[in-house]
Amino acid sequence: MCGICGVISQQSDNGSSVTRMVEAMHHRGPDDSGVYTDNYISFGMSRLSILDLSPAGHQPMFNEKKTIGIVFNGEIYNFQEKRRELIAKGYHFKSGTDTEVIIKLYEEYGEEFIKQLRGMFAFAIYDRRKSSSGKIIIARDHLGIKPLYYYYINDVFIFASEIKALLSSNLIPKLINPEALRLLMTFGSVLQPQTMLKNVFMLLPAHYMVIENGKVSVNKYWSMDTDRIANLRSKPYHDQVDYVRQTIEESVKMQMIGDVPVGAFLSGGVDSSLLVAIMAKSAKAKVKTFSIGFGREGSEIDETDDARKVAEHLGTIHKRVVVSEKEVRDNIRKIASSLDQPTVDGFNSYFVSKAASEGVTVAISGTGGDELFAGYPWFINMVKYAQNSRNNREEFISKLARNSLFDKFVLTRFASKIEEIRKMTGYLPQFAREYMIFGTIRASNILSDNIRRKVELGREPSIDINIADELSDKNAVDRATALCLRGYTQNQLLRDIDVASMAHSLEVRVPFLDPYVVDVALSLPIEAKLPKAVNVADATNATYRSTGAKRILIDAGRKWLPPDIDLQIKRGFSMPFDYWLKGSLKDVVEDTLSSDVVKRRGYFNPTQVASISKLFKENKMSWPSIWLLVITELWAREVLDD
Repeated sequence: MCGICGVISQQSDNGSSVTRMVEAMHHRGPDDSGVYTDNYISFGMSRLSILDLSPAGHQPMFNEKKTIGIVFNGEIYNFQEKRRELIAKGYHFKSGTDTEVIIKLYEEYGEEFIKQLRGMFAFAIYDRRKSSSGKIIIARDHLGIKPLYYYYINDVFIFASEIKALLSSNLIPKLINPEALRLLMTFGSVLQPQTMLKNVFMLLPAHYMVIENGKVSVNKYWSMDTDRIANLRSKPYHDQVDYVRQTIEESVKMQMIGDVPVGAFLSGGVDSSLLVAIMAKSAKAKVKTFSIGFGREGSEIDETDDARKVAEHLGTIHKRVVVSEKEVRDNIRKIASSLDQPTVDGFNSYFVSKAASEGVTVAISGTGGDELFAGYPWFINMVKYAQNSRNNREEFISKLARNSLFDKFVLTRFASKIEEIRKMTGYLPQFAREYMIFGTIRASNILSDNIRRKVELGREPSIDINIADELSDKNAVDRATALCLRGYTQNQLLRDIDVASMAHSLEVRVPFLDPYVVDVALSLPIEAKLPKAVNVADATNATYRSTGAKRILIDAGRKWLPPDIDLQIKRGFSMPFDYWLKGSLKDVVEDTLSSDVVKRRGYFNPTQVASISKLFKENKMSWPSIWLLVITELWAREVLDD
């Protein structure tokens, strides 16, 4: 795990720019760093040593002829298999790293080699063999576990693992992206490829970019699809359970590789408990596990008792970390900076990563289990929606209302009625509204007049998430899986996990998000994941057993997990922000959302901010809304302000 960066241009001072970028990512890789510069490119990296801790793993790394170089962030879990294949073809290796395997794979197969990788990665390859100026290939993993930002204007191309690193180049103006603000207020995170900075984008997951002879091309190398595991959907259920168990076991064991200590986040829920169970039976020593708890103010949402019971059942060395109001207050500016972009989430990942980094260098996370095996209440809601019939007149009117011609009414008294009609029918419009913070109307109102003039105000949210609808012609559950993975998961969960963990030089791995595990999950019938959905009145307060949610995942781990683990209610991890924001963080709220501060920043409408603050104080609005405004101002201070 590392931080990578580079500048491609004809300017003479690229080396000093990249050096500053590398220094800005020291937290991502405190073990080593390096910079390479020639007349065409400067690129560098900061290294967190996981495989081959010797100097042989130094980057930028080149082949023997010095014609192909690479900077690489991530882990390739099938690199040993690929290494053996390459040795059989006559290749020789001087290190034990997966980085060198990538170079050799590229030498052998060209750009097509990316399709052979199983792992999490973002890399840049510099090929000087043919073109006088060279060819650059930058790529990102299948699900977007590792980030890669870029800026390309006036023949200057800059890339990095973090926005703060891009800014450290001193080659990019600190200009806010108004459209990102609209998306942030609507959904709670910025939807990729957009970022908070104007003209800065994220390379989308499962894509690679080629820069050669002044031309840039973007290619997609992988997509989700159903039934790639032939006949699995029609096999007997017990065979499906065995196949899922074996697949997840293989993924976990592959991701336990490393020359450093490997531990795990343990919430006590189904996903993390199953992964830890596999680790516990596979590891040579006791597994170290970590969970977050709170004082009395967070007792109702504290899941650490569940985590403790699972840890005792599995025999792990468990550490419960109590996050106090004082610790949150003392770290709030550092956290705002670490997040790299504002988000409604991220604090939980920050603190559990901080705790884990004191005992291990790598941690396994259960992220992805809910998405692949229908754990979120959204899945039940979408199955119910898909089974309800609607008449043609309703569908016509609803579709018509979603036309951009009606966007302009978002600030009028007709907004609520238009919104009601827009969400009346349509799978995608329904799903788009399953997870929002302010939603379309409130998000439009809260933006300042200046920002409003620069965005697609009142835009139908299903249009925003259309890019994530990768399985639009599949059943309700498989389609929701793709929408989750390409939406909420990549835009919020994975992005927050990466920056929060790397702030503490911790590598987090997500075995559920191996592409083969995804293929298996998308080759299962609805009944294997969600057999009782239509009989559930309130999915948000129902147990796994009553809904049948994640049925096959629970059955796959039943012989290892505590009995009755399926009697849990699905709860997303939360923190007692409501209490904190009205207590120890009250003055932070008042400072960041004061009328003068809001006017000076220019992002939000001061009257609307004051109204939201009042509603929050009166317990008429939940904490995510107020927190999103606070963290946006804190982020701007820490990342944008000089």
